[in-house]
Amino acid sequence: SVVNAATRITSEEGVAAFYRGSQPFVMRAMLVGGTQVATYDQFKLLYANFGLTGLANTISSSMSAGLIYSIITMPLETAKNRMAFQTPDPSTGKLPYISTFQTIGAIAKADGPFSLWRGFLPYYGRCGGHTVAMFIAVEQLRAAYRKYLAK
Repeated sequence: SVVNAATRITSEEGVAAFYRGSQPFVMRAMLVGGTQVATYDQFKLLYANFGLTGLANTISSSMSAGLIYSIITMPLETAKNRMAFQTPDPSTGKLPYISTFQTIGAIAKADGPFSLWRGFLPYYGRCGGHTVAMFIAVEQLRAAYRKYLAK
């Protein structure tokens, strides 16, 4: 049960275990907000210049915005996962990852810089799909606002 898991985590790892990985999560969320919306609007204008309108423009712009934000945020997603699932070193009792940038550096040093984008296609599938669904909804809300409220 959830209560049993929370009690066990608290007793075995401490309350701080619930917040492991939150720093890169917050940083990633800020980057997503900045890149997703800004790049969507830019791609929307770009594709409109090529004659793409309506739903085709929305889907193309969304997938492109999702691609850009996936590329930018994947290292933070990798760091978040490593920090969230890290275990203390058996001999020293210390956690291997301390901060977001230290984690990214340690991963790049140990596994190579491209390892920060390992698992990119499923990540992009998740981000791109979410971005398309979100911006289709946004465009529908904009249209409804213009039709019913903006006078």
